[in-house]
Amino acid sequence: MTQAILNPWPEARPLVVADCEHYDSQLPDWVGLQTPFDLLVPMRQRASRRAATLPPEALSWRWLGFATAKLPFQVRRAASRGFQLIQRHGQRPQDYTYKCFYATAERPELPDLTDHYPNRWHIEEFFRFDQDLGWERAGTLNLNIRYGQMTMALIAQALLHQLRRRLGPPLDQWDAPHFAQDLFGGLDGDVRVEHDTIVVAYYNAPQPDALRPQYEQLPAKPAAEGVCPHIPWLYNFKLDFRFK
Repeated sequence: MTQAILNPWPEARPLVVADCEHYDSQLPDWVGLQTPFDLLVPMRQRASRRAATLPPEALSWRWLGFATAKLPFQVRRAASRGFQLIQRHGQRPQDYTYKCFYATAERPELPDLTDHYPNRWHIEEFFRFDQDLGWERAGTLNLNIRYGQMTMALIAQALLHQLRRRLGPPLDQWDAPHFAQDLFGGLDGDVRVEHDTIVVAYYNAPQPDALRPQYEQLPAKPAAEGVCPHIPWLYNFKLDFRFK
């Protein structure tokens, strides 16, 4: 499906990053030989122990406390050959720690190890914070319903992400159930109409001083950017908030 969406050129070969449970002989072979993608996956701990026996000159210093190496490598029982990428942390030999990765193709190891692979952690954070929005289970196998559910979950996740950034610590570390129970479910308030504006007043909101600059005087914010503050799905009313 990803290949059909990206339609990559043969020479482009986008990078796929995986977790250590995907390190075996079948997946690297399949990705490397039958898809237009390159694969980068961590190797098991025993590979790191073997890497510790390499002579110091086998690794290249990149910056203080960080060195890398790239060696030809073939996964056991795999038909294809790839490369073992080794990263070493630590400035003194007694402090060295090693981590090894397998790559199906020869690529610049420094950006893959220090930029591309660490970005995978954002996926882990996504599911840790927001799996309760509907990602933890599939209620149906109907593809259209699943697409609709995922679309709504992504919208909710984007709104929660913005809210976390605006509220700051410690609320920016709350997961979705925490927000539902202790923020949205714990708010008291009232709704009234003042002229052409629907005003929502919240009581007992956490960190109201962080919320006021973001949501009070709300119609003036889009108007200052040349955007009409009237909301069509609210019968063309404006929307504003108060925190008391």
